[in-house]
Amino acid sequence: MKYTASFRIWHWLNAIVILGLVGTVLLRKSFLSWRTNSEIIMTKLSDIGVEIFKEDAVTIAKAIRAGMWEWHIILGYALAFLVVYRIALFFFDKSKREDFGSLELHKKGVKVLYYILYAAIIFMTISGFSMYLHEELGLAEATVKSIKELHELAYNYFLIFIPLHLAGVVIADIREEHGIISTMINGKTKDKF
Repeated sequence: MKYTASFRIWHWLNAIVILGLVGTVLLRKSFLSWRTNSEIIMTKLSDIGVEIFKEDAVTIAKAIRAGMWEWHIILGYALAFLVVYRIALFFFDKSKREDFGSLELHKKGVKVLYYILYAAIIFMTISGFSMYLHEELGLAEATVKSIKELHELAYNYFLIFIPLHLAGVVIADIREEHGIISTMINGKTKDKF
């Protein structure tokens, strides 16, 4: 398969943005968790003789991660741009595409996973902006909460897709699609032996 420069640029920018978005969520749920960090703040301050209210510790813990969460929003805008870019590529890109009906079962399954990925990316973009702009959209808190739950549920698809994609590409490059990785980097196909 040969990929145009436009598609390869989209692919690598999309990879960077999605990894950045996933990374900010992983940080939010681990090292920068306000629950954990507020407890650490209270404990460490108590150790040196300073007592603060839990609410103040929570405020400080949330302030520590605020900059990281701003990156999540910036990357969300980048993802929205990349969604529009990918839709345009669907109509205008000249990358060689294989007809779905001619694919073997395994490749059909892989293609379906990519379609699910695209749907998940579109959903994450729309739901993310719905939460971010909920006041401007006039959404009720209960609606925002439901959107957030679905947004976080869809996030799990990326946690599954990313390692499967990386492993699948490496395995495909080793087994039957020699040069698929370098093709996505430089656009040149490797001659089959």
